[in-house]
Amino acid sequence: MLDTFDVGHGITCIDTGYTRPEMTACYLMQQGGAAAFIETGVNRNVAGLLEILDSKGIAREAVNYIMPTHVHLDHAGGSGALMNALPNAQLIMHPRGARHMIDPSKLAEGVKAVYGEEYFTDLFGVLMPVDEGRVIVADDGFVLDFEGRKLEFLDTPGHARHHYCVVDELSGGIFTGDTMGLSYPQLRENGYFAFPTTTPVQFDPQAMHASIDRITQYQPDCLYLTHFGRIDEVESHVEQLHRDVDQLVEIVKRQSQSGIDESELISAIGQYLLERAQLAGCELPPPDIEELLAPDVKLNVQGLLHWANH
Repeated sequence: MLDTFDVGHGITCIDTGYTRPEMTACYLMQQGGAAAFIETGVNRNVAGLLEILDSKGIAREAVNYIMPTHVHLDHAGGSGALMNALPNAQLIMHPRGARHMIDPSKLAEGVKAVYGEEYFTDLFGVLMPVDEGRVIVADDGFVLDFEGRKLEFLDTPGHARHHYCVVDELSGGIFTGDTMGLSYPQLRENGYFAFPTTTPVQFDPQAMHASIDRITQYQPDCLYLTHFGRIDEVESHVEQLHRDVDQLVEIVKRQSQSGIDESELISAIGQYLLERAQLAGCELPPPDIEELLAPDVKLNVQGLLHWANH
């Protein structure tokens, strides 16, 4: 069974096991006699999500909602398969993302163009469409009454233009998807370390700053990151993300003066994040830190290059 962590207020953090432990989470929210998922992970972990429902004695008919924060497949790739298994669930999507769940063919083509056919097939399999009649479009400010629990949906571009965050009034926390960056437990055991995600193809630094500020205005008690887990150090997290967005952009601008070389940019940003992790108190050997950071460094560079070229 997938690993789970109780994070309070009827919320269970679920480690989907995507590429490595403690990298990508889904959240199960229980309220009254009902349940909901925030994020779905990919197809291969859907069976594990259903097993968790069974272990908690939650009938599949009792799951009312599935809420992927955006359509990137580590967040929403399992939506179709999970919806097929949960007969009463409705899928809540950002207005820009809903069509990609109803007909995922263009989404699949776009992901294959970025990551390649083999990578797509190995990690994501076949994307299953969702019946349009079961999709709720959550415009900015949309409020869901989930068994008396108020959930507010915020349009939060910067990482992606089809991204929302979910404000949970009961817990005082916000489910932030990728808008509020990444913070892996392996890198924060002896300190606090997080960094932004600038994954292709819709990274926008100004929009990301604005979305971070908007989330901060809600004065959340905690943040529920998809990558990974509950974060209570909200103020330091916000300050760090703002600094890092500016620094990553500055690194790209400096490189662009002499012509951007992707391998050199990967090296420069990898070195920057390695030093940041060490300054934050991470005591892992540098090669271990670099190994943990490598997939995100590569994706961040791809997104930064796309932004710089467009």
